[in-house]
Amino acid sequence: MTFRQHLRQMTASALAEFPRRPESTVYAVTFRIDSVIDDCRFHYLALGYNTEEEVARLLAGPSAPEPWEARWNYAYFPPSGLEGVRVIGDHEEHDPRGTELHRQELRAEGLWYEDDDPEHVQDEREELLCTRFHELCVDTARHLHAEGHLVRALGRPVPVLLYNMFDPDAMFSLTEAANPPELVAEFLSEDPDR
Repeated sequence: MTFRQHLRQMTASALAEFPRRPESTVYAVTFRIDSVIDDCRFHYLALGYNTEEEVARLLAGPSAPEPWEARWNYAYFPPSGLEGVRVIGDHEEHDPRGTELHRQELRAEGLWYEDDDPEHVQDEREELLCTRFHELCVDTARHLHAEGHLVRALGRPVPVLLYNMFDPDAMFSLTEAANPPELVAEFLSEDPDR
C-alpha cells in the first residue's frame, strides 16, 4: 500500500465517525494540515467537520463574528473541525502505519533529510515536502468526491476545506483545487486574490 492509498482509505473510513442521522447538518469536512514539531517531514491531517448548529450558536452569541467568519474561518471551528475526529499521516501516536508508509516513501524518493544535513539541503527538501503533502491532501479530497464517499456518509455533497496551519493564505487555493466549483463558491467569496 502506498501512503496516498493509506490517506484515501483512512479518510473514507473515518467519515463513519461523523454524525450519522438523517437530518445531519454537517456542511463541511475539514482537513487541518499540520506537522509534528513544525517539521515538514512529519506531516499529517486532522480530519473533521463543522455543522450548521455550530454556526447558528456562534451567530446567536453576544459577540457574534461576521457570518462568513462563523461559517468558514477555522478560528471559530469547534474541536470537531479544528482538531478533527481522526489524525491521519505521519503521526506516530495516532497513525503508526501512516508514519511507516510516509517515511519509507520519502526515503525512497530521496526527500528525507537528517537534522545534521546542510541547511540548504534541508530548506530545499522542506519546500518539496510541503508541496508534496498539499498535493496528497488535495488528491484525497478529490477522491472523497469522485468515489461518492461524502455523499454516502453525509447524504449530499459537501466541500472539503483545507487549512494549513503554517500557511494560512494557502487555504483558498488548496480548497479550490480540492472541490467542485459549486461547493466552494461562498467560501471563495472572501479570497483576497479574486
